[in-house]
Amino acid sequence: MAVVFEKTSMLCEKPFHYCPGCTHGIIHRLTAEAMDELGIGQTAIGVAPVGCAVFAYDYFNCDMMEAAHGRAPAVATGIKRVCPDKAVFTYQGDGDLASIGTAEIIHAATRGEKITVIFVNNAIYGMTGGQMAPTTLPGQVTTTSPYGRDVNHCGWPVKVSEMLATLNGPAYIARVSVHDVPNVKKAKAAIKKAFQLQMEGRGFTMVEVLSTCPTNWGKTPREALKWLQENMIPTYPLGVYKDVTAQPASPEGGAQ
Repeated sequence: MAVVFEKTSMLCEKPFHYCPGCTHGIIHRLTAEAMDELGIGQTAIGVAPVGCAVFAYDYFNCDMMEAAHGRAPAVATGIKRVCPDKAVFTYQGDGDLASIGTAEIIHAATRGEKITVIFVNNAIYGMTGGQMAPTTLPGQVTTTSPYGRDVNHCGWPVKVSEMLATLNGPAYIARVSVHDVPNVKKAKAAIKKAFQLQMEGRGFTMVEVLSTCPTNWGKTPREALKWLQENMIPTYPLGVYKDVTAQPASPEGGAQ
């Protein structure tokens, strides 16, 4: 009988600890499958964050390091420079990367460090109880913005992909989502390309993945997927923000 599906070897047998409906599990799987299909998994080195994915070292079947809050790109930089032939990646949430880790991610990107960053954006601090994050939407209710995020008081959401795409160092910056099957497929393709360009030595690569947090959003898993589609995507448009392999636009304004 032909095998039509099998579990990726890049995930361990330990069950995920994530809340029901959380899409971290999907993103873990896509990351693992991408490494598996590229044949880089057994020599890959990952860096786990502080946040909901802090136990990523229990789930990915490769060497893993744990970084202090926000410092994963700095740790990954050291690993990649010592082991330039390895596929080095960080897995970070928005409270980790876009807040306390802003300096690390910007400077790793502008230096063109040959690492891949999987950036999970669920617009809230998940692990610590649902506080407002740098990526929280205007008007979004959290435990620290009970009347909704007031941009006059707290500022606007940080759009990491757009910001990093202005730098010279990145080779590939994309924003994807996992709220439905077509977008899950696109997310996997983007993650796979990010790893591929890293291994080709092109430069820094990052895939921002819009994700759900049903528990802290106060929604069912199905409601959370719909909320992401209707609210997060208009604020954080999907697409490729930088790709050094793309054809430049023509003078007439043709597509890349």
